[in-house]
Amino acid sequence: MRIVASKLDGPLLLEPQVFGDERGFFLESFRADVLERIDPSLSFVQDNHSRSREAVVRGMHFQSGQAKLVRCARGAIFDVVVDIRPGSSTFGRWEGYRLDDEDHRQLFVPAGFAHGFCVLSPAADVTYKVSSYYDPTTERGFRYDDPEVGIDWPLAADRLIASARDRDAPTLAELAIGSATPPIT
Repeated sequence: MRIVASKLDGPLLLEPQVFGDERGFFLESFRADVLERIDPSLSFVQDNHSRSREAVVRGMHFQSGQAKLVRCARGAIFDVVVDIRPGSSTFGRWEGYRLDDEDHRQLFVPAGFAHGFCVLSPAADVTYKVSSYYDPTTERGFRYDDPEVGIDWPLAADRLIASARDRDAPTLAELAIGSATPPIT
């Protein structure tokens, strides 16, 4: 598996070697030794799976201290990370990557980054490993369309389909990262 650094310090793209022929393909989607090269102290404890239809946007979500390894197992998504580390020189900056079931790239999202995605195909299955168990008391998020963050989603804003939770989330500035602000509900 090839590890590719992003422009932001922390997130990484993982590019597996894909073996394909007329029957289909085979790839290793996870290797503990690759994770150990990224962060020897990190382990994943839970796998999550979501299915969404075209134009659905999910995000921007994070859970205190949680890292993720994100993969689009079916379809295509535009996957986004935002630096939310207090004091970081790139706080509030974002990067986006196309993840799909053709290139099979994965995105490693370290703790200290919010994550979200937009579905580009008729449907998409997104799977992700997380480094801590779901805990609603540490889950938070901010608006996917926060004008100060300025994520350039690849679909027109009027096409994006978001949950009420994501539409009504506070802006990143309103979250006061590092404070005891309660999670969004």
